[in-house]
Amino acid sequence: MRAWVNGQLLEDPTTPALTVSDHGFTVGDGVFEAMKVVDGRPFALTRHLDRLARSAAGLGLQGVDADVVRRGVGAVLGAEHLPLGRLRVTWTGGVAPLGSGRGDGPPTLVVVADVLRPTALTTSVVTVPWPRNERGALAGLKTTSYAENVVALTYAHERGATEGVFSNVAGHLCEGTGSNVFYVLDGELCTPSLASGCLAGISRALLLEWYGAREVDEPVDVLAEADEIFLVSTTRDVQAVSRCDDRELVAPGPVTADCWETWKRREAEDDDP
Repeated sequence: MRAWVNGQLLEDPTTPALTVSDHGFTVGDGVFEAMKVVDGRPFALTRHLDRLARSAAGLGLQGVDADVVRRGVGAVLGAEHLPLGRLRVTWTGGVAPLGSGRGDGPPTLVVVADVLRPTALTTSVVTVPWPRNERGALAGLKTTSYAENVVALTYAHERGATEGVFSNVAGHLCEGTGSNVFYVLDGELCTPSLASGCLAGISRALLLEWYGAREVDEPVDVLAEADEIFLVSTTRDVQAVSRCDDRELVAPGPVTADCWETWKRREAEDDDP
């Protein structure tokens, strides 16, 4: 693992580098991006930096300097070649008083890179009993306030699954804890719209551009009727779902396999689409 904190590449990534009063640590006042590294290069870096800026603006944080972030990315990836890796960029409110109020100091910027293990071709999911609030202040933002996801993912793991799937307050299918959900119903590929409160996933956007799907908000029970289900995310790419709750599915189905082939072909053509 390599880490770059506020302009300095750490020789030892376990070295303490943040103060105990950093607002990202104390109250989760921060945003982040995680992206895949392929053959030493970050995939879709520009799209990720654009979303980082949107999330920061939505949270009311100071603007992100994309050139500075790119220098941090270059530093950590230049320190160690990663054939397959995960890169994380975190931007927080910086040092602040204990409590919800922000301080007046500079933000904190951290870039970390580590090895990423290849993802299995299929997975299992469970729907979780807690809804996403599509009308909440953080809806659609990629923030470091991830405790809700931790609880939901733990719930899924306890039931033998690798991902938990949320409905929203309206009862519509929303998203996974770290993925977007696609499904095939009566031969048509569908995915929840951004109005559901799901994150505007980079992989979601690319698959919509490269393959296409109908964006529609339907009750979460639609998963019980779907012929195919798959997840998309930075680390999963296109991953077929072989079990949803107590229901077994053929995985990958024909549409999922076609999406997977399309993804692999288009990803290889351009590392910053």
